[in-house]
Amino acid sequence: MEKKDSEYPYFIRLKKNWVSHLSERNFQLELSITLILLVATLMFFTHFINAVEAREGVELNDPLLKLLYPINLSVFIFGLIYFSIFFGLISFLTEPTRFIFALQGYTLLVIIRILTLYLTPLNAPANMIPLVDPIVKYIGTGQLLTKDLFFSGHTATMFFLFLISKNRKMKTFFFLGFIIIAVAVLIQHAHYTIDVIAAPFFTYAAYRIVLLTREKLNFK
Repeated sequence: MEKKDSEYPYFIRLKKNWVSHLSERNFQLELSITLILLVATLMFFTHFINAVEAREGVELNDPLLKLLYPINLSVFIFGLIYFSIFFGLISFLTEPTRFIFALQGYTLLVIIRILTLYLTPLNAPANMIPLVDPIVKYIGTGQLLTKDLFFSGHTATMFFLFLISKNRKMKTFFFLGFIIIAVAVLIQHAHYTIDVIAAPFFTYAAYRIVLLTREKLNFK
């Protein structure tokens, strides 16, 4: 009796599935286009976010933030996000189709976020403690970002991981992570409440658009 895919050790599954998929010309083309779009989108976002930071916006009156004493949770927030992304990638890598779907969904999510940021010029909330990425702090430009607000990219990332996971335990972990990150960025006053509330809706929209598009194009 032939073994089920899940019965093979992780690295054997990884090699077996990728060798199989990369032998298909259509998959090679889809992967190449997806990676090009992802890199291009992230490069554009990097320049775009600097323009967002330079423009003047409005400060919203947020009753919830007024009730929360600001605490710097940057290390905790990025620690949880980076661990979750790593955990997710390790899981999705054994399924090339799901991995490429994840890249496509994330690319669209970033594009949607570019549009919402462009349409909603906001200034930082009062008493904001900027989110400082402990890794980017040392390898990036060092520019402090405070106006990349609507919608919350950190909250959206965690919710996206929840959506694309199939394993029940992983979905539970990512959903709890989504709730924790949402609360943490509010405690830090790094986002307005509406930034956090809107994040899962835009994320789900990106997820559904990619899912339905793949089904329409008969991508497996």
